[in-house]
Amino acid sequence: MLTLACLGLCAAVQAQSNDTLKKIADSGKMVVAYRESSVPFSYLDGVKPIGFSEELTAQVVKAVQEKIGKIVTVEHQAVTSANRIPLLQNGTIDLECGSTTNNSLRGKDVTFAINHFYTGTRLVVKKSSKIKNYADLKGKTVASTTGTTNVVVLRKYNQENKLDMNLVMGKDHSDSFLLVEQDRAVAFGMDDILLFGLVANAKNPADYEVVGDSLQVEPYACMLRKDDPAFKQLVDNTFKDLMKSGAFEKMYNKWFMSPIPPKGMNLNLPMAKELRDNLKAMSDKPAT
Repeated sequence: MLTLACLGLCAAVQAQSNDTLKKIADSGKMVVAYRESSVPFSYLDGVKPIGFSEELTAQVVKAVQEKIGKIVTVEHQAVTSANRIPLLQNGTIDLECGSTTNNSLRGKDVTFAINHFYTGTRLVVKKSSKIKNYADLKGKTVASTTGTTNVVVLRKYNQENKLDMNLVMGKDHSDSFLLVEQDRAVAFGMDDILLFGLVANAKNPADYEVVGDSLQVEPYACMLRKDDPAFKQLVDNTFKDLMKSGAFEKMYNKWFMSPIPPKGMNLNLPMAKELRDNLKAMSDKPAT
């Protein structure tokens, strides 16, 4: 009986700790995550985080304030691929909308909102390298970013195809790209959209190209804490309203089909079929 009572109390404490709306209402602040170099989703334009995911975050903040009936202070917390999940779990941040893949493994630790993008692992290389696909990487040094699904994909591909690649890790995407820029790696394997963004903002964009087959298609989604159905519903309803009204597509066109800061480059990336289909399905289905 004592054990059952303890279990019930622990469950109640856990449920209370994961009540994000109450946490925000009580503290008067909402802490949202941003990435420093996930162009065009979440990145720094000088000292200010901007991007497609930042605009999604702003819409969620607006919905939270309407729900709790008061204006809150919004604090921005930089995160990396490696620390974004722990910082969400321990309550440091309340929402992470960046460039995070929604997959089943991460779904054991966090909850994901409706998918808002689809991408796959490819390679950025210097044009002078003559590398066109994964077979050209045999015995060479290849970069990726710590804590990403791309590392798992590249390691698996490397092993299965006996390429003997030497995989080196950057702490964030800008660090990984720098390894290629400085010729310390011949390629950087990452989500293709992030590679296009990095090239667009490179010192000499014409020196680089994105090559290789897409190894898999994965959805991006915003991360929330586990076992918080009220906050999950609010975030999902916010995205559903954006998708139904056409506002989501306008936001997409702003960041993927128009010139973006800081250099006014246009990624010119039409919406993928998977994303267009999800504007109707509004699914939070993870990658496997």
